[in-house]
Amino acid sequence: MLQPIIAFFERVFRAIGRGLGLVVAWLVWPFLAAHGWYAGRSWLIRAPIALFLLLLVGLYGYFIWQTQVWSGFNPKFVDQYALADRKLSAGVEKPAVNGGAKTCQRSAIVDVTADLIDNNVNQNAWISSMLLYKLGFFGVDWDHTPFLDNKASFQRGVNEAVRRTTVELVDTLVRMRGTSAINNNLQSARSKMQYDEGNWYFGFSPFGFLQATPSQYRAAMNDLRAFNTELESCTATFDTRADNLMTFVDRVANSLGGTSAMLKDRAEQHANGWFDTRADDRFWFAYGQLYGYYAILSAVRADFDQVLNERNLKPIWNETLKQFQSALNVQPAIISNGREDGWIMPNHLSTMGFYILRVRSNLVEVRSVIDR
Repeated sequence: MLQPIIAFFERVFRAIGRGLGLVVAWLVWPFLAAHGWYAGRSWLIRAPIALFLLLLVGLYGYFIWQTQVWSGFNPKFVDQYALADRKLSAGVEKPAVNGGAKTCQRSAIVDVTADLIDNNVNQNAWISSMLLYKLGFFGVDWDHTPFLDNKASFQRGVNEAVRRTTVELVDTLVRMRGTSAINNNLQSARSKMQYDEGNWYFGFSPFGFLQATPSQYRAAMNDLRAFNTELESCTATFDTRADNLMTFVDRVANSLGGTSAMLKDRAEQHANGWFDTRADDRFWFAYGQLYGYYAILSAVRADFDQVLNERNLKPIWNETLKQFQSALNVQPAIISNGREDGWIMPNHLSTMGFYILRVRSNLVEVRSVIDR
């Protein structure tokens, strides 16, 4: 009685086995054909091909290593600056010590911003301009695949925070009442940070040789540090007025608002759970942006210490930083863009968007308090 059933399943499994065999044969055939052709060639042909393949394997090994190893990644790295111990706002003259030279307080914002660049392009390779990243996965943009692109998205998120900060340093934070001359080092840093994130040594639009993106960002980092050297020697200014802080907070809030909208659109229009291959890009970009802004706004608390005390903003500012910390604790192994009420495949984009909106809400409240 069981024989027909057993025979049926045997036929099914034999058919599956034949199907898998055909698939494997189809996949392996090009390699067998290439091996047969290669084996019949002379060493004059085989040696260059072998060297090329060895070089390709080495390049891909290096590329995979760089995309998977995140050197210096630490959401709490700002703690190393001991910003709570600073007693003076940025640019304020320090008390003279034993008749020594006149010195002023460095800007924590500038120090942190320079170090964020350093982590992106010196402690790590800048993924977005690596040749193999630009070539993609068999011609498919890595951002459209579910692997090897998270670090690039994170770096671009951090870079978004850095770019915004360099712009505001030039336009708002350093200029006295908006009438003083623009600092040359900061102007140079801002210009270099606007450089295309994906430039390699050669490009087609425009056609010709280019400066690679990391070299531009390293130069911007050096410009920022040169400015802080000027500030420390009291030959530059840093205008820690309340309206300057209000403008900067407003711009950061707007930047985060745009990211929140990006996450919302992706979550609503592509809720495919683990099968949304762009969800990880959006998540890690937002995470990188929060990572950068958390460090920078922690530095703002030190640079604008007097303003925060005068306006009684320390409690809400500290609460804002706690919201950043809560968001940065969300580090899922696999990013899922499922239904918001799903229990098998969660929606990490909505989770990150929720934290961003909480941070933005606190920043809007800070702005309103300053504006009173």
